[in-house]
Amino acid sequence: MLLLCEDVKKQARRKKSEPNRASCPSAPRFLSSFLLNFWYSPLLKPHWEKRATYPIIFQIGPFTVYSFGALVAAAALTAGWVLRLELKRYRYNPELAPNMVVAAAIAGLIGARLFFIAENWDAFLRTPLDFILTGAGFTWYGGMVGGALAVTWIVRRHSIPWLRAADISAPALALAYGIGRIGCQIAGDGDWGPVSNVPWAMAYPNAIIGWRYPPGVRVHPAPVYEAVSSLVIFAILWQQRKKGHPDGFLFWLYLVLSGLARFAVEFWRINPVIGFGLTEAQWISLVLVMLGNYFLYQQRAEQFTTQNQKVAS
Repeated sequence: MLLLCEDVKKQARRKKSEPNRASCPSAPRFLSSFLLNFWYSPLLKPHWEKRATYPIIFQIGPFTVYSFGALVAAAALTAGWVLRLELKRYRYNPELAPNMVVAAAIAGLIGARLFFIAENWDAFLRTPLDFILTGAGFTWYGGMVGGALAVTWIVRRHSIPWLRAADISAPALALAYGIGRIGCQIAGDGDWGPVSNVPWAMAYPNAIIGWRYPPGVRVHPAPVYEAVSSLVIFAILWQQRKKGHPDGFLFWLYLVLSGLARFAVEFWRINPVIGFGLTEAQWISLVLVMLGNYFLYQQRAEQFTTQNQKVAS
């Protein structure tokens, strides 16, 4: 890229007499061009369906690197980097970040598996080993609870207030979840939506869990929706983090935004309805949205009361 920039600049100096001088492409423009090509080139080029999923990055003998595992690792590393920045900004030891990420990852996987087993209890009782030994079968909300409990244990040991730790973790949560969903998209782990003819619909013929549809059938790329919404949520939280909000504000806002996003995306996913036309994830999302809104309202009311008391005094 640097050589390209220098070459463009040299050509521009040779053509000073021309009205439109060449310029080196900016990083944002280069990144946006790369992302657009990554997501949309399969839609615009022939035989794009063959390139829609990459469950295996490479394989050397018995050693296999799976795209989903690679993206989960990237999500953990990125979350650790964000946590380091926020811990340092709050004047806490940034070396706590790796411990928080590892603890959240281990407890999150355990919580996600236990939640999945609870969701499929009857099937688990019939064939428990299939649930214990398989590499599939995780539920995000169980992982969130497990990870939160593990991180709570760490921050209490280091005397970090829980709400402040939650604010420190919220942007990392949003970003890691978005990157993880990119892994779901690339691997084709079955999170896609119903059959659709929208221009951005995709097929997953090489999906790691298999593809039961005939050629030419496309579906809503639900992981893309979740990845994009999570990255937008991260951007909002990152922009708000230095606004002087009370402890807990970012985390409650994260619950509201992520709950709303998941509630909406569920309409384009294939999950069973459990009541009143809503899926289990939508009911959990509603609870999180109400919980976050309640505490945001409480914070707002406390600020309003404090301001009135200062004015009265």
